[in-house]
Amino acid sequence: MYLEHHMLLVELVSDASQSAALVVLRLISSARVISKLDAQYTEYSAQYLVDNVGKEEVEGEMDQESCQYTMENILRYLVENVWTKKDDRQEELDRRHDLTVKECLEFAFKKGLPRGEHWAHLGCVSKFPPFACQIPRVPMKEEVIEATNWDEAFELLKQQPMGARLHVFSPEFYRVREGFYEGPSGNGTRYVGLRDVIVVEVERIEGEIVVTVQIFYKKKTSFVKVVMRSMLLPLNGVDESQVTEPTTLLVDFCIPRLSIN
Repeated sequence: MYLEHHMLLVELVSDASQSAALVVLRLISSARVISKLDAQYTEYSAQYLVDNVGKEEVEGEMDQESCQYTMENILRYLVENVWTKKDDRQEELDRRHDLTVKECLEFAFKKGLPRGEHWAHLGCVSKFPPFACQIPRVPMKEEVIEATNWDEAFELLKQQPMGARLHVFSPEFYRVREGFYEGPSGNGTRYVGLRDVIVVEVERIEGEIVVTVQIFYKKKTSFVKVVMRSMLLPLNGVDESQVTEPTTLLVDFCIPRLSIN
């Protein structure tokens, strides 16, 4: 099986792409349990999204003889990519852009998702076989619902877990332990970029709205309390001339809306 024979290699795929794929899988798995489409929480494959989202489809490619799920093709794949430890795929991955939650969701709705045990572990960069397209996938009848402001986002959060993107600044983000993440603090601040997160809790602390998010960052999963006050964010750390309007540290809220029909 593809999963059983995939090599355990160093995780070279973009951390941002892996984070987006993991967020999507958590959102979809939770939504399917809430909608009673799955009897229990099911782990779908994040690696499937990393492997396929943003990759150009070649018409008729899957009809070729080499793409059929046969013992001969399985043995050929093992000889060329596993037993000889040949891997020429990293160049292809380097050319692809970082994935986003929205495009991963839309791809999952279009193509369906295989369960985690059927499609390699996250972080595997060994070339996947052409016949992998024949691995069973669960169809997903859903759409992406986006919020335009925090009030809309809060209403969506009452229904199910929600995806968002977090403005990450260094060193402030890395210093957060039990306290709150409040964004840039002044001199020496560096803007890292937007990172995908899952919103798991909202509370009011001393008059401030504080949102707890789950983030998959640098191969680790952690929970961070983010203060939701509106502010001007200098996106290169120091030059406020690039900021055009107030915003919050959390932006781009969305959920997968499932159809049970």
